[in-house]
Amino acid sequence: MRAKSAYLSVPQLREACSQCNLRELCLPMGLSEHEMGQLDELVTVRKRVLRSHHLYRGGDGFEALYAIKTGFFKTDVLLEDGREQVTGFQMAGEILGLDGIGTEKHTCNAVALEDSEVCVIPFADLENYSREIGALQHHFHKVMSREIVRDHGVMMLLGIMRAEERLAAFLLNLSQRFTARGYSPTEFNLRMTRNEIGSYLGLKLETVSRAFSRFQEEGLINVHQKHIQILDVTGLKRLLSERRV
Repeated sequence: MRAKSAYLSVPQLREACSQCNLRELCLPMGLSEHEMGQLDELVTVRKRVLRSHHLYRGGDGFEALYAIKTGFFKTDVLLEDGREQVTGFQMAGEILGLDGIGTEKHTCNAVALEDSEVCVIPFADLENYSREIGALQHHFHKVMSREIVRDHGVMMLLGIMRAEERLAAFLLNLSQRFTARGYSPTEFNLRMTRNEIGSYLGLKLETVSRAFSRFQEEGLINVHQKHIQILDVTGLKRLLSERRV
């Protein structure tokens, strides 16, 4: 069943791109006032997606990219045996929908992990604006490159790291991303379940739970349900550096 979501009319409910507190994360810097005005015309629709509902599904036609204004998403694909494989977690200031550019169909599902809101960026319009605004085109290429680098990082996680290293890298990555958004780097709530973390990291649920317990016993983190407090950032980083020694 199609996700329940609400499109928001810009005149009724809108902060323009030029006024958005996430502009430095999802838009290029150094644009002129006129160019920012053009971008305000590009993003004319916001969409609400309720928790556990889909923004889009694998196989849907590709029409737009989505800049996450508020909330948290996961992307996943359906395996042949019916299981869902989580391929990523996305938060405010990040872009969803890049998976559909090549084939003009989305290759994965995008599901809200909490009530969320996205800015809808029609891709055809984005291409037209990119031809006129060089900084926008350059920034778009950087966004795509960042996704490629992230995919390579996941492959490294799955290929060479032990369970504890994978979880340490995952927590440190979340810490860095929260820091970029002005939030605490050492204290945050996990929007995803441990089962979803395990799917993303290629680990069984029991292995994820054991790794969390070990980190807590060793004083690296403090865990209360989904609330995480990182007590020893250096200790987590040491887990990763030891492999490179």
